[in-house]
Amino acid sequence: MAEPKSILLQTQSLSVGYGNHILFKGLNLVAEAGNLICIMGPNGVGKSTLIRTLAGLQKPISGEIAFRSKNEIHHQLAVVLTDRVSSVNMTVYELVTFGRYPYLNWSIQLKKEDSEIIQRSIEQVQIEHLVAKRLFELSDGQLQMVMIARAIAQDTPVILLDEPTAHLDLNNRVWIMKLLKMLARKTKKAIIVATHELDLALQMSDVIWLTGKEKNILSGIPEDLVLNGTFDEVFQFKGFDLKTGKVQHESHRGKTVQLVGEGYAYLWTKNALERKGFEVTPDDMSCKITTLEGSVWSVFNNGVSETFDSIRALMLYLERD
Repeated sequence: MAEPKSILLQTQSLSVGYGNHILFKGLNLVAEAGNLICIMGPNGVGKSTLIRTLAGLQKPISGEIAFRSKNEIHHQLAVVLTDRVSSVNMTVYELVTFGRYPYLNWSIQLKKEDSEIIQRSIEQVQIEHLVAKRLFELSDGQLQMVMIARAIAQDTPVILLDEPTAHLDLNNRVWIMKLLKMLARKTKKAIIVATHELDLALQMSDVIWLTGKEKNILSGIPEDLVLNGTFDEVFQFKGFDLKTGKVQHESHRGKTVQLVGEGYAYLWTKNALERKGFEVTPDDMSCKITTLEGSVWSVFNNGVSETFDSIRALMLYLERD
């Protein structure tokens, strides 16, 4: 059981939805300090609505949301939603400074501490090269990173983000998830992310809140939820094996090959063979492929030996049969 001092956000019998339409009911969730929490589930199940409710932007149908701190909500949590920014003529630096506004007095003058926090937030998200640009000059992905910097500048115990990687390329999706993971660990924040990034969430999140079929949330660490079949039950994967992280290919060629080797060359050779419709086995067969050092593949096929210097050349040879 979590220590009370480590709980930054907690719900008690929380029901979420619109009017009489309940999306989630009876939620008793806990967000602890230092944890990256990913909310996951099928499209349209209500992940964004849950984020908005936790953020206080939408009233719950029933139940309570409690924070460890009794300060104003803007001092307790920061929010990054998918809503478009309307004031597109402001600069990136100006938008990030908005994260400090809850702490300013009537004069709205930034103190030295505020400026230092803003600069640190910009550096953490690595957007120094964008600070002078106006928002209309940014791509969707760049704007999303600026919004994350603004949330970090708000310097709250809890950060809520709705699909923060939605418009980013793979490299930046990985970077943002790693950044959020690092921030949670180093600053002891609770960072809660609604996301479709299944592969990244499984590798980086400390806890997953998985939407159940009974309008509930199933909470656990990623590895347990994979091994006990909870993910399979919720998502009903079609041709994807979550335990191996691979698409299930059909062995349509009706030909089995033996593959021998290790390391990355073995893994990617196996991937190519299965993608091309071959069945791969470690047992002795008439066709044996061995991965060698230096990106060389040796094939012994029906009594004939051949060597190849690329997987493409290997596939072209095998597909001739």
